[in-house]
Amino acid sequence: MTITFTLDQIKETAQQILDSNPNKIILFNGEMGVGKTTLIKQLCKSLGITDATSSPTFSLVNEYQIPNGKKVYHFDFYRIKQETEALDMGVDDYLYSGNWCFIEWSEKIENLIPEQHSTITIELLSDGKRELKLV
Repeated sequence: MTITFTLDQIKETAQQILDSNPNKIILFNGEMGVGKTTLIKQLCKSLGITDATSSPTFSLVNEYQIPNGKKVYHFDFYRIKQETEALDMGVDDYLYSGNWCFIEWSEKIENLIPEQHSTITIELLSDGKRELKLV
């Protein structure tokens, strides 16, 4: 699925993603500043999360409660140097929990990613719009 959108259309874009029934583990790829965290924040809102959401750059993972009792785990692995750092924090427990896992900078833990996942790649276009590809 490919979607071209502006930041004003991010709510509709997030809903399209959820309506497409992606795997619960979603990898987010794209240059720094392209809007990965902004999209993840909107996905959290669309899932019913009312708490403030933020990037877990320093904590590596933020946990949010969905009203249905499930959780969303938002990871940002930008700062890790080795996959063992993710293993030490118990990343396997999160990835195999059956909850939503939104992962930024997944290439830092590529050997730990379960086979069943979806990938979102966001690219900033010259006109300021974003092109999102979900596979």
